[in-house]
Amino acid sequence: MAKQTRDAEFTEFVAARAPWLRKVAYLLCGDWHRADDLVQESVTKLYVRWSRLSRLENLDGYARTVLVNTFLAEQRSPWGRWAARRRTGAVPEPAAAGPDLDLSVDLRRALAALPPRQRATVVLRHYCDLTVEQTAAALGCSTGNVKSQTSRGLDALRRSLDQQDRQDRQHRQDRTDLPNLRDLRPAVPVEGAAS
Repeated sequence: MAKQTRDAEFTEFVAARAPWLRKVAYLLCGDWHRADDLVQESVTKLYVRWSRLSRLENLDGYARTVLVNTFLAEQRSPWGRWAARRRTGAVPEPAAAGPDLDLSVDLRRALAALPPRQRATVVLRHYCDLTVEQTAAALGCSTGNVKSQTSRGLDALRRSLDQQDRQDRQHRQDRTDLPNLRDLRPAVPVEGAAS
């Protein structure tokens, strides 16, 4: 009976938190399929420890920490390094719910280009709204490290978005520099063509 109660509590927790964990995982890895894998692995780790965890006061924080640590461990593994080299830099497919706006696609692309630790600190600080101290605890590092990683990550995001903005403006400018179609008419009238 206790196992059924434990399983019911765990199922209820996962059903309520899975969409949120998936969004955090996507922001960390930039790929919905990998995000699903990260969530699945994290949920498995939570289930194994659930009898002790269900009494925790901040279960969401613990789940988030497990997710971030799973992501960072994957990045350090030979498989994670191999997968990172194989990525093409293509824009990840959009979430099933709702269309992506241009800005969010650019931001996701810029976020995906950050190194894993910088990405983790930026996501925890600015998406999960954690304090510096909470982020340091989640990542197992000093508050100074969180501050420097966040600062570097935000600088890199700004540079990437500024560069993308300049490219977009140049592209729009190039399109407006196209000659008018009337200017392309032949100088000598074509027989049978309307003037």
